[in-house]
Amino acid sequence: MFEKYYSRRIQKTPSSFIREILKVIQNPEIISFAGGLPNPISFPQEELKISLERITSVYQDKIYQYSTTQGLDSLREYIVQRYKKIWNMDITIDNVIITTGSQQALDLLGKVFINENDSIMVEKPSYLGLLQAFCSYEASFVQTKLDDEGLDIDDLKRTLKEHKPKLAYLIPNFQNPTGITYSYQNRKDIFEAIKDEDMLLIQDDPYGELRFSEDERIPYIGLNQTDKNIYLGSFSKIVTPGMRLGYIIAHKEIIRMVETAKQAADLHSNIFGQYLISDYLWNNDLDKHIEKIKKLYKEQSGAMVEAMKEYFPNSVKFTIPKGGMFTWATLEEGKSSLELFDKAIKRNVAFVPGDPFYVNEHNVNTLRLNYTNATREKIQEGIKRLSEAMKEE
Repeated sequence: MFEKYYSRRIQKTPSSFIREILKVIQNPEIISFAGGLPNPISFPQEELKISLERITSVYQDKIYQYSTTQGLDSLREYIVQRYKKIWNMDITIDNVIITTGSQQALDLLGKVFINENDSIMVEKPSYLGLLQAFCSYEASFVQTKLDDEGLDIDDLKRTLKEHKPKLAYLIPNFQNPTGITYSYQNRKDIFEAIKDEDMLLIQDDPYGELRFSEDERIPYIGLNQTDKNIYLGSFSKIVTPGMRLGYIIAHKEIIRMVETAKQAADLHSNIFGQYLISDYLWNNDLDKHIEKIKKLYKEQSGAMVEAMKEYFPNSVKFTIPKGGMFTWATLEEGKSSLELFDKAIKRNVAFVPGDPFYVNEHNVNTLRLNYTNATREKIQEGIKRLSEAMKEE
């Protein structure tokens, strides 16, 4: 009825596959491995209550008023200090802008950098939220294959030579959807391949704090070696997702352009939430809190891996997570995870079929499973049901 009024951009932008799935699985009897939902047990509710009382007393009307686009100085300073402590990153608050979740960060970067048909390199498979965000700016995606170590370096070199991408978007830690982490050597090889290219590198890291082992953190690609790196972070997975607070760390010039784009989008992110999260972070031990989340997710991940080993057909392969929130399963060649989804829903279990994580590929044989928002018992039962659907498939 209104098609002639819609912009070309919105008509080309697909709806969020996961959001559509979540509508389907409202039935409480369905065991869902579909969303990327943090476990509510991990929310520091008591500590946030204390922070809430403190900010309403100390800051009074400021927490209800308009604020600056860049974000609350104390929250930005916390981010600066944390990245200096962990990575020895040479940044100030002028290198940081607060966004309404990482999803807005992606949208703003698309607005700032992408012209129609600009070549954008992403992983194969890649985060579907990024594909949706950049699709609205009519980007031309080129996917580079992943292997167990990270990016396939030969495929990366081919991509760089043939497509000359303007931007590259990577998730080096516990990648969404596959759950893999780029190795130290793979990151070095990537930087060697791209360091002389005329392109910017976006490294999205919402899951990097959720490492199950005490292994040493692996530095970002080209850390402190180039001004062309853009880093994305979020408080959704380590504090609470409902506040919708993320951030971008980048060169001051890039931050100024993102600020202009954000002024046109929403003026500033929720200032009440910024005061609340900032107070929580400065008055609590975040690392101690993260340890609790990691312990919980490691147990849930282990439960899912054990169940998959017990129930899945031998022909089904899957990743064993070392952190993060997801595992990635691969069916036999020629099988469709979309068809499997229909059979699984009839058994009251849900997952995300692989299709939306690829560019222009359909009826793929891969699927994503989330383990963070289900009990060990539900994980066991859900995987058992899913394996029955696989055997029927």
